[in-house]
Amino acid sequence: MFRNILVADSGKGHVETMVGMMQRMPSFAGARFTLLHVLNVQGKYSLTDGMETGARLLAQAVGAMKLDPATVTTILRQGDVKQTVLAVADEINADLMVMGSRGVGRLQSILVNSASQYVFQLSRRPMLLVRDDLYVRHPNRLLVAVDGTAISNSALNLACDLARGVEGMAVRVVHVSNRSGGSQVAKRILDKARLGARRLGMNVETEERSGNPAQEICAAVEAGNSDLLVLASPDRRPSVARNLVDLDKLLGSSISDYVRVKAPCPVLLVR
Repeated sequence: MFRNILVADSGKGHVETMVGMMQRMPSFAGARFTLLHVLNVQGKYSLTDGMETGARLLAQAVGAMKLDPATVTTILRQGDVKQTVLAVADEINADLMVMGSRGVGRLQSILVNSASQYVFQLSRRPMLLVRDDLYVRHPNRLLVAVDGTAISNSALNLACDLARGVEGMAVRVVHVSNRSGGSQVAKRILDKARLGARRLGMNVETEERSGNPAQEICAAVEAGNSDLLVLASPDRRPSVARNLVDLDKLLGSSISDYVRVKAPCPVLLVR
């Protein structure tokens, strides 16, 4: 399913641990990995020193992720991290990007120039975000949030593909109702999700919650002790704003952005 994966590795956080776990899953069999490290040479560090350090980091990352060297390409570049990650993803036509995240809030993301936030906003590719402050476990309990839209159905299909053929891996589906009469709508959505998963060879548990969708999704992750959240993240930006960070999503009520910061497990965002 995933054939061309870009891993932006800063040498910090738990990205290497997560990739090492996931690449042993059947869905990643045969995938090629591109490991990218971006140099931001400043002050006392010379470009030569930075290149040497970056090359060592990439070599260590290949070993830490337990990747077959024959399936790995390493790229070392100098420049702005955000723009470089986006450019390389386009160059290799990545079907999944993996990045670490400091888990800072929406406004703080702008103020501290968050690379993962920027890439998340401006890319239409699926993205796996692994927060630096999380304890990463092997993904055995997957949670999918659905709302009846085509993109959330795609997220459910992806979760089923990840879990299929993996002994002991379970998928749970949650729908959050935030308006009156939600139970009837939720039943239709969850019944459809259950049937769709069964067609893919998976039996899933379902759960209805009510309240604020972003908060309830995070609560469902915690209550179910989920190891990985799969979440649809529709691209709401008009094409004219492709070069601008979407302040409406950053400062408004974006579910995916809230979950990116608050969910107590890695998040796989389906665009």
